[in-house]
Amino acid sequence: MPRFTLPEPNWRWALFTLAALWCAIVWVQYDTAAQLVGLWMRSETYAHAWVVPPIALWIAWRKRHQVQALNPTPCAWVLLPMAAMGCLWLAGELVGVNIATQFALMALLVMAVPLVLGLAVARVLMFPLLFLFFAVPAGDSLTPQLMQWTADFTITAVRLSGVPVYREGLQFVIPTGSWSVVEACSGIRYLMASLMVGTLFAYLNYQSLQKRLVFVGVSIVVPVVANWLRAYMIVMLGHLSGNRLAVGADHLLYGWVFFGIVIMSLYWIGVRWAEAAPDLPVLPPARGHWPVAQGGAVVALATALVVGPYWAAHRLDANGPDVPVALVLPADLPGGWHAGAALAPAWQPFFAETSALARTDYQSADGAAVGVLMGYYRHQNEARKLISSRNRLVKHDDHGWNLLGTSARGVALEAGALEVMDNQLLQTDAAGAYTRQHLRVWQFYWVDGRWVASDAMGKLHGIWGRLAGRGDDSAVVLLYADDSNSALAAAVLTRFLNTGLPALRAQLEATRQKALAGSQP
Repeated sequence: MPRFTLPEPNWRWALFTLAALWCAIVWVQYDTAAQLVGLWMRSETYAHAWVVPPIALWIAWRKRHQVQALNPTPCAWVLLPMAAMGCLWLAGELVGVNIATQFALMALLVMAVPLVLGLAVARVLMFPLLFLFFAVPAGDSLTPQLMQWTADFTITAVRLSGVPVYREGLQFVIPTGSWSVVEACSGIRYLMASLMVGTLFAYLNYQSLQKRLVFVGVSIVVPVVANWLRAYMIVMLGHLSGNRLAVGADHLLYGWVFFGIVIMSLYWIGVRWAEAAPDLPVLPPARGHWPVAQGGAVVALATALVVGPYWAAHRLDANGPDVPVALVLPADLPGGWHAGAALAPAWQPFFAETSALARTDYQSADGAAVGVLMGYYRHQNEARKLISSRNRLVKHDDHGWNLLGTSARGVALEAGALEVMDNQLLQTDAAGAYTRQHLRVWQFYWVDGRWVASDAMGKLHGIWGRLAGRGDDSAVVLLYADDSNSALAAAVLTRFLNTGLPALRAQLEATRQKALAGSQP
């Protein structure tokens, strides 16, 4: 095979310019890049991302002879999707959506290739460029659904095995003990690793697009089903051994051994249908001139598209200096609600780094009880933000409370409909036995002066509020009541909202005005 050399002067100038643009993008968005790499270091789910850039570079190197036969030519129209990615980064930065900022950063780095080298080169390098997106941590949103599927399959399989099961949400009890489907049982780690490796395997071993897509699809289905079987086998091993096996460290060990066997079997079967890559002719290096002036102009514009959103993100902070925030719930609310005894003192939801937190339990003359917890957020950043996967009604290490289910609910009020997230919580004793202490928790947000229920709508209103110069003051509101009788709990919470919601809004508005006044120079 002939020795590879870079033609002069086109490729040398083009690659130097590309490297300079990459450095500029990473330098401007250094915080986003640091968050991305930091997540690779902290999360076992995304540890596979470390090998993504080396693999992409290796695949690109294998295509060097095809690439060197082309003349690199800047493609200015790529500036349009780069501008869109700049806007996506700005939106994500304003409301702290890491997946948006990190995806936009990776997209900008990938788009720099066709921008500087041209579409023909990008087409040859399409797979390694797209493969880089496996380095973006994504998939956390799938965890709750994967946990639900794992619990459904495991409990059904255990029952079919002749073992009686009592279920409450993701928790279940069998005669030999209690089990719980937690995040580590979701199989998200298996799925992410299998999808990445399966995609690479399909690309290297198949030439047919149909075969590649089929194998990638199998790489998604197999780890999900394998995780279900793994969970079922662990429960049955624990049950049949009197909880001597498949508990503690063995729990994880057996899971990874089983997963490894399944995946190796998948690839062993996949190799049977492997297709040899066609022999491509070795073409002579292209001779030409890379247009330095045109290339410099598009790179300058691309740099401006990256710097612009970064500058805007810092200019759109209309809150002024960060000041202490005081949030106090009144002792009395309209409708005859007065501060009373603690309704659920053992339940402690987790909302990270709130600017202010207030909690009061109210009672009415007829004995109805409703608890209110409000967390106020201001000057939000990576560590302190209203809508975050770290904020939970039940902390992952809280063994005293379990979240049984969550669903969207429309509440008909006298002043109009209100959307809430309806959550059911169950308390257990120290031994994990079910004490039948239920809580009904309605959660919603106050963002840009509006009540919203979904995380997505909360983010959108947060973006609009920042763009309009109204700042990022927002709050989470939790209303909770005893859920021994679900219909009664919903009626009590609705009654409280009809009379007390305007007072809660007024309290939040007053808190915001005080914070703004305190931040004025």
